[in-house]
Amino acid sequence: MAESVPVVLASASPRRLELLSRIGIPATVAPADVDESQRTGEPAEEYVARVALDKALCVAPRFLDSAVLAADTAVVLGDKIFGKPVTPQQALAMLQELAGQTHCVMTAVVVLGPVPDLSSAEAERPRYACLEKAQVTMVAAETSELDWYVSSGEPMNKAGSYALQAMGAALVESVIGDPTTVIGLPLRSSIRLLRLAGVRWP
Repeated sequence: MAESVPVVLASASPRRLELLSRIGIPATVAPADVDESQRTGEPAEEYVARVALDKALCVAPRFLDSAVLAADTAVVLGDKIFGKPVTPQQALAMLQELAGQTHCVMTAVVVLGPVPDLSSAEAERPRYACLEKAQVTMVAAETSELDWYVSSGEPMNKAGSYALQAMGAALVESVIGDPTTVIGLPLRSSIRLLRLAGVRWP
């Protein structure tokens, strides 16, 4: 039986690494440095798909014999995308806007397979991608609850200013869809893409 292809995670997110670790997929972490700004008029689906691909392409040249996994997550309410807050005040404003509402969380995943011919610099890597969505309804939380949560520091560096897998769960009423999509890496879809790229699991 052929050996499994090694996995590289093009992300600094400890949550994505933890999700992979939970199901026994070891990964080398190689954070991607890309521009994550949304382009004017760019739909949310296209935005997360583009950023995920940019992350994978940024890291891929350093790992020619590996499957490079990248993902990007966005919180969307109506036509508005909620990114990661820069300040506690921004985090509070996001949470106030999301409170009592149902929003969509979408995560795009891209896997670049190993270069098929290492002797050829022009060999194109196989590319696999998916986009998963989940619906999250937030509790109509009181301002004191939101202040408490923001003061914990947890909302920082989280899309939408909350973490479903941690204290932020106290602000969530319900989730329709895969919870790992909300956390940042839809596991079933990621497993499917990694298998296509030559990763053996389980």
